[in-house]
Amino acid sequence: MSAQMERPADEELLFQPTLSINGLITPETVSFAVGRLEDIRTSGKPLIVELNTDGGDADAARRIALEVRLFRKHSSQPAYCVGKSNVYSAGVTILGAFPRDMRFLTEDAILLIHERRLESSIELSGPIRSCLQIVREQLSLLETAQDLEMAGFQQLVEGSNLTVDELYEMATKNCYMKAEKALEHRLIGGIFK
Repeated sequence: MSAQMERPADEELLFQPTLSINGLITPETVSFAVGRLEDIRTSGKPLIVELNTDGGDADAARRIALEVRLFRKHSSQPAYCVGKSNVYSAGVTILGAFPRDMRFLTEDAILLIHERRLESSIELSGPIRSCLQIVREQLSLLETAQDLEMAGFQQLVEGSNLTVDELYEMATKNCYMKAEKALEHRLIGGIFK
């Protein structure tokens, strides 16, 4: 089976996923997805991901996206993603691992694109030098997280009519984007009605 083969029929993309991710993205979702990807590689079938999620762990989603990109690069099997109903937050990271023309949404689907969230407090106590080191470490963590976020946004906009800066501006406002708008922006290859 070649990655250049004809696209599967709509019915196959809609009703015969080889990997279903439904629910919150967690570290357990990573284990499940990695196991399924190995089975799919062995089977020779195309990767067809059904994605319906309210979001979850950003780092878990990044890992799943990495595994999808590795599958695409090192497998001769084509890979598609169909977002259904909710593709929020961490789900958008996974969606972005697929080329624009191989990602689809159902007509009711909504993307939630926003900045990564952090809930943390820093307690400073002790010598100034130690406190400065704690602040530097936290700043480095935030800068790294922002770089990872921008890399994910860059993958999502490839082939679209949006720049990464335009998408980032939308993300700062918690952008809920309907399927039609995603198609208008060329973030997806099509809508299933």
